[in-house]
Amino acid sequence: MDTCVQEQMDTEDKLRLLKEGEIGNLKRIADASNASIFCTISKDELACHAIYKPIAGERPLWDFPDGNLASREYAAYLISEAAGFKCVPPTVLRDGPFGFGALQYWVEELDDWGDQYLQELPGLRSIALFDVVINNTDRKIGHLLFKGNSIYACDHGVTFHQNYKLRTVLWQFANKELNELELVQLENLLQNIPTEIDNLITISEKNALIDRIESLLISRKFPLPPTDWPAVPWPPF
Repeated sequence: MDTCVQEQMDTEDKLRLLKEGEIGNLKRIADASNASIFCTISKDELACHAIYKPIAGERPLWDFPDGNLASREYAAYLISEAAGFKCVPPTVLRDGPFGFGALQYWVEELDDWGDQYLQELPGLRSIALFDVVINNTDRKIGHLLFKGNSIYACDHGVTFHQNYKLRTVLWQFANKELNELELVQLENLLQNIPTEIDNLITISEKNALIDRIESLLISRKFPLPPTDWPAVPWPPF
């Protein structure tokens, strides 16, 4: 597939292609803990690569007994867009060859991340704040996608828990003051939480989401690492 053609699509084109395109050339990613299938999506003259995660391929999680990972993947995308973080690749929920699941646009990562994840880059800062909002318990190095001047985030199946479970490799922003843009993003998100969220996470999880946003607006700071919960996922990459 021509990467240049893929990257010329705007977000609406990508979403339309993900929703309506034909899924083909499936190849399972062997080292994924749940079924993650690399594939192509095509419709008319448009085509792209994507990751397809069918609900049928999810393993039960004792601490996430409600809902499913695919719905949380989509909920994370909606929150990223609503807040203006725009760090999650276009994502939809739809039927596929192995049943209903999440389908996410594949970012052709061009750059080796090396130790960039340790730096205080604006893109990483935005993702770090996003992770606090969605209570991400699995922000690993490999879930950060570096491409040119952009940094994207993927793998958001274990998020939105009602109990504080933040685990991340991005603790370089701990206890730093939130800037004006970040405060505006949080205010806007609090007032405009997507209504679709109600069908994707539980009421308790939504209430906890609101509480986290309000707590950030009150403290006006990034949180400190937890003391009663591992601060970094294992393995971290």
